[in-house]
Amino acid sequence: MRIYGPSATTFGTPASNARKTSSTGFSLPETTETTETRAASAPKTVGGIDALLALQGVEDPTERRRRSVKRGRVALDVLDDLKMSLLSGALDASTVNRLRTAAADLKDGSGDPGLDAVLAEIELRVEVELAKAGQTT
Repeated sequence: MRIYGPSATTFGTPASNARKTSSTGFSLPETTETTETRAASAPKTVGGIDALLALQGVEDPTERRRRSVKRGRVALDVLDDLKMSLLSGALDASTVNRLRTAAADLKDGSGDPGLDAVLAEIELRVEVELAKAGQTT
């Protein structure tokens, strides 16, 4: 599409009223000072991967307590299942295996002396039931 008229643009024709600038260009002042250059160094890390892994391993006391309570509840549930299977006369190996796993999970402490005492009693009861079943840990 071509446009003809008073506001049409033409290419390649310089404007007649444009002023020319002086021939002096931009120049930097000459200085005799030399600037000291330093080698670029990598940014320092806080501690690297080892520090990140160590931070991930730090446990919150409330989180540890919550996990310990959950392990205690699981052990009590398995003891209830054992009781029900003994009362029905059908003791199966999967209940004994779950009881053995629950006993192993109760070995970890929670950091709370009261909770640790309750977990120790649950662990003792689990060990007694395993001994009765002939499956000592």
